[in-house]
Amino acid sequence: MGTRMNGSNQGKPWRILIASSHPLFAKGLRSLLEKRREMDAVVVGLVSSIDEALTALGSLHPDLVIVDYDDERVNRDEFLARFVEGEGRLRVVLLSLKEGGSEAIVYDRRTMAASQIDEWLEMWNENQAPFIPPRVLAGEGTPRIPKPKRRDSMKHFIAAAFVVIVLMAAGLYGYQQINLLPDQASLQAASIDNLFGIHFRAIIVLFALIVGLMVYSVLVFRRKAGDTSDGPHMEGNTKLEVAWTILPLGAVLALAYVGGITLGDTQALPDQKPLQVKVVGSQWSWRFEYPELGIISTELVLPVDEQTLLELSSTDVIHSFWVPEFRVKQDALPGEDFARELRVTPTQIGEFKVRCAELCGRLHHAMESPVKVIAQQDFDAWVKSKTVACTGPVECGNLWYQQFGCQACHSVDGSALVGPSWKGIYGKQESLSDGTSALVDHDYIVESIRNPGAKITAGFQNLMPANIAANMSDDQIEDLIAFIESLK
Repeated sequence: MGTRMNGSNQGKPWRILIASSHPLFAKGLRSLLEKRREMDAVVVGLVSSIDEALTALGSLHPDLVIVDYDDERVNRDEFLARFVEGEGRLRVVLLSLKEGGSEAIVYDRRTMAASQIDEWLEMWNENQAPFIPPRVLAGEGTPRIPKPKRRDSMKHFIAAAFVVIVLMAAGLYGYQQINLLPDQASLQAASIDNLFGIHFRAIIVLFALIVGLMVYSVLVFRRKAGDTSDGPHMEGNTKLEVAWTILPLGAVLALAYVGGITLGDTQALPDQKPLQVKVVGSQWSWRFEYPELGIISTELVLPVDEQTLLELSSTDVIHSFWVPEFRVKQDALPGEDFARELRVTPTQIGEFKVRCAELCGRLHHAMESPVKVIAQQDFDAWVKSKTVACTGPVECGNLWYQQFGCQACHSVDGSALVGPSWKGIYGKQESLSDGTSALVDHDYIVESIRNPGAKITAGFQNLMPANIAANMSDDQIEDLIAFIESLK
């Protein structure tokens, strides 16, 4: 490791004591010193407090003490004050591994009196010295403080910034060329797409910043072949931590402000009274009721450029009404007091689909209904055609079969769904899940509608909405029975 300071005991290895409560600092430094055999040094102990260090001074007789300058448990002022009280020949190194590179300063008891400690520490805090190589710590020559390599740092900064800017420009250009969202078909879609645009651009910027710096660091600062040394000890950067707390907070608040404006735009009231439609979700179908027009439909028909007020509810579990081209979405909740409102103003004539955006059970994927946006005169004609009364119980039963969503569970052609098919079921002796059997007649069907869980057909589960009968009149139930009886 070199010649000793005092010229005595030459030829003997340096005895080094390391004082730090951080295992990474202490063990890493010991590993570094022990691997460099040419330094002629031996680590005689690792201590984590002042008391342990002072005890080790008397028992281990080290020549050099390396103190973790950043370790609050090893109070450097107190240690130095007690260190200078001794009379032996000893040298102390204060080593800092904070950001900005390794730094060290040597305190030599032989050349500095105890009264100079405060002045020396003050000078040390104002002029942080760079790392002093081991040969300097051993006394070979006068320490030289090299100038920081600002040129290299600026070169890496410019190169990394170039990579980030290229990624960012490529991402923003690609975003302009690709349409990630479906066509806009409502007045509300414009405001929502503007909010989406802000989010997409923010994601591109963050992706370029994070991935660009990460890739540059991996390629440029990767460990070289044959390098087995430990990385520098780092404890964090207060300024950086404050910055990445304040900046994201500001971004979140800004997005919340824009989101609030967008929400207000989607709920804006029209100059005239909107068209009212009650939307009822059931496992696994949609029903649309026009209370002012006396229409019940399994498809949502809306006039173009007229705001519609949708009142959403559910007969069983949570569903979610979503037409992608309209952008707006709202949950349909079970319970009389949990109706939710959603306003939409269609701006494009065409056919779309309403989907359930909330996982609601076995046939969630099939819970779709057509949405038609038509001109006002065509809407008036549709209303007129729907207000014509059905002409008989069977025809009306077929209408209720569709409008109340019965087709989602019961087929009329014998095919198996989640419920028994209605084809040929009337008058048949059915086996029940409890091992008994029952005749499918008028009373059995009425009971099955009003109390779906009373008698379950063997091989099926009770998936029928418990309150389905609350929305049906006695005449509608009789029409349904007549329709079932007609399915021979």
